[in-house]
Amino acid sequence: MSITRSDLESGRLQQIILDSGRKVNVLNESQLQESINETLRQQNPASDVWIFAYGSLIWNPIFKFVEQRVGKIYGWHRRFCLWIPLGRGTPDNPGLALGLDRGGSCRGIAYQIAANDVASELLLLWRREMIVASYIPRWVSVFDGTQKFQAIAFVVNHQHRAYVGDISFETTVNSLTTASGEIGSCADYLIQTVDGLLAAGIRDKHLLQLRDQVLIRQS
Repeated sequence: MSITRSDLESGRLQQIILDSGRKVNVLNESQLQESINETLRQQNPASDVWIFAYGSLIWNPIFKFVEQRVGKIYGWHRRFCLWIPLGRGTPDNPGLALGLDRGGSCRGIAYQIAANDVASELLLLWRREMIVASYIPRWVSVFDGTQKFQAIAFVVNHQHRAYVGDISFETTVNSLTTASGEIGSCADYLIQTVDGLLAAGIRDKHLLQLRDQVLIRQS
């Protein structure tokens, strides 16, 4: 199970959070739009927009795009660094989600959204990634081997209470093996991300190690 386009169009993801009764700051539509406008402020309004994907957007992008490229960014690395008590976890057994944390580098997939689709597709993307403000949208330089271009990436918000600081490999494996929620399990999230990366020719050694350990625990 995974998030679908209709989930975002209908507001199902937001409703799951609201129905949980947890005291979570859920951004409303006007706040999401304000965040989009702020992100695009220095962008030509008639321009296409690139999105840098490093996790579930690789295997389940949902939004419409006209081109995709494998690319690399510097100064950020992919890490399981957000506790998720809903969706792919529960309050008693929270899961972990990927984020871009400071330092190192990261290979992922950049998607190009056509200018005519930017308004509608970014709103769906913000409903998915920014609903509880655990990420910060940031422009990053993507290198595809021949060109450098700017793309929006969702980096982890260090001020958010869901942010995970230092966490052991063992704790990470345990969470990814056991956590599950309304939209699926963390194990599936990890495995699908690894498969999506491999399909694009990207080998993330840390995620491969996590996948191997999770599969061993599940056997």
